[in-house]
Amino acid sequence: MCPLTCPITHTKILVLIGTTIIAFIFGFLWYGPLFGKTWATLNGIKIPDNKEGCTKPPVSSMLLAFLGNFLTVWVIAFIIHQPAAPCSWGVALFAWLGYQIPILLSTVAWERKPWALFGLNAAYYFLNLQLIATILTYWK
Repeated sequence: MCPLTCPITHTKILVLIGTTIIAFIFGFLWYGPLFGKTWATLNGIKIPDNKEGCTKPPVSSMLLAFLGNFLTVWVIAFIIHQPAAPCSWGVALFAWLGYQIPILLSTVAWERKPWALFGLNAAYYFLNLQLIATILTYWK
């Protein structure tokens, strides 16, 4: 049997929550002010014009995004703290290659999403995973 350790025992819960918050903020910036209009256009979403220049996402969507970020942080922390784990950036790279890229390729193949959207999302997930791995490595 493979001995598995729990990241909560090796990583303080505050580090997991703090990393989640930082990853959530990164996602907000990426899909908001930086590439929000591009993302919406590539998805065929029409953004209504208003005084603020943006729309408010539903609270349920924000909570689901936060939960998704927490699960990603927890899993990366879990893998990083295994006895035979490679470096944290390698863990993030292989998580991206093995999990994110196949899912994103499916959106191109089956949902007919444009390759430009694939590139935008793939870049986000790569950078987000590297950010998470970096924080978990140095913030103990």
